[in-house]
Amino acid sequence: MTTTNHRDEAHIVDLGSLSLDRGGHLLIERSLSRLVPGQRLRVTGTDPSLEVHVAAWGRQLGHHIERHPYLVLIRGDASERRWADAQRAGVSSEVSGHAPATWGLAARGALVESGGPQLPGVDLDRRDMVWTDLAPKLYAQAAANQWDPATAVDWTPPSLPPEIEAAVVQTMTYLVENEQTALLVSARFLGRVHPHYREISGFLATQTADEARHVEVFSRRAGLCGQPVGISGAGGRASLQTLLDEPNWANASFLLSTLGEGTFLSLLSFLETYAPDPVTARIAHLALADEGRHVAFSLAHLGEHVTARPEHRDQLRAALERRYHALASTSGLAPAVHDSLVLLAAGSWEPQAIQAGWDAVQSLQADMEEGRRRRLVRLGFTESEATELARLHTRNFM
Repeated sequence: MTTTNHRDEAHIVDLGSLSLDRGGHLLIERSLSRLVPGQRLRVTGTDPSLEVHVAAWGRQLGHHIERHPYLVLIRGDASERRWADAQRAGVSSEVSGHAPATWGLAARGALVESGGPQLPGVDLDRRDMVWTDLAPKLYAQAAANQWDPATAVDWTPPSLPPEIEAAVVQTMTYLVENEQTALLVSARFLGRVHPHYREISGFLATQTADEARHVEVFSRRAGLCGQPVGISGAGGRASLQTLLDEPNWANASFLLSTLGEGTFLSLLSFLETYAPDPVTARIAHLALADEGRHVAFSLAHLGEHVTARPEHRDQLRAALERRYHALASTSGLAPAVHDSLVLLAAGSWEPQAIQAGWDAVQSLQADMEEGRRRRLVRLGFTESEATELARLHTRNFM
């Protein structure tokens, strides 16, 4: 217990047999915290190394030491000097407009001691670049709705006609390369978000996990019945490469999630409706719920982004037009994928069924375009602009 010695106006802390290297410093710090600058603290105890250890410890922290006739620490202003240059990493209950690299990995609201390392490569460090007030809710939903492929799906192999199974395998092959692209894009930008915006980092982490899980289930369905994996079209890969090459997060989110994954909402719904077996229907249903969150997040954070900086709509438009022109000479959606979707919707080789399947795929593409138009309007584009831009989206769907 700390007491007052009125003879020399020093405060005393008695450590007994406790040494400094076994926790004694905690009692000293506690006693020092109760003093005002200039007051003294006398440290006593029976440990034979106490005087040496306390003197070294005190000097390291900037305290003045008196060692005769008793070991005394002068409180002075050592603590104030140590934290004079420190700053708070924002407020714990709020997100800051800018998170400087000097905050490093500090928790939001922490008192950051100066002199620490700066975070390298973290350039998504402004609220108007990354934030949406919907992020905490979407992150909570994503964390609560992660599913395990081993238990969420009954992997009993279906018995389908070989041609129908081949159509499923080709569709799954196409889905895998699209989901691998989404996985790489979300993971790449995750590492560039300042940790001060932890809800954004958390959501991107769940999105990355979602994409990895989609790759797993689509790959597993492709090989479930022992057929070889389908065709990977050069045009499709060229389309996806443009997403990997986009260095700007707002543009990448716009192209990948608002437009591409938005289009995939229609595709996955189509596959759930026309799936020829329970496994295909189930994984399409599960992936659809995940992709819905990705699209909602993209729309929310881009919506706030362009509200704060309306001129950035021109940036988004330019990114879409640039991608469109870069892919003008490619074939777009591989014929094998298109025809597989027709066959899945048809369900048989009867001419009338094939006609119905063909019409269903045309309706799917029209629904995709209308969905893109609606989402573009939500981002503040006019109806005519949205109609024009929706038609420029890649023929590869993503």
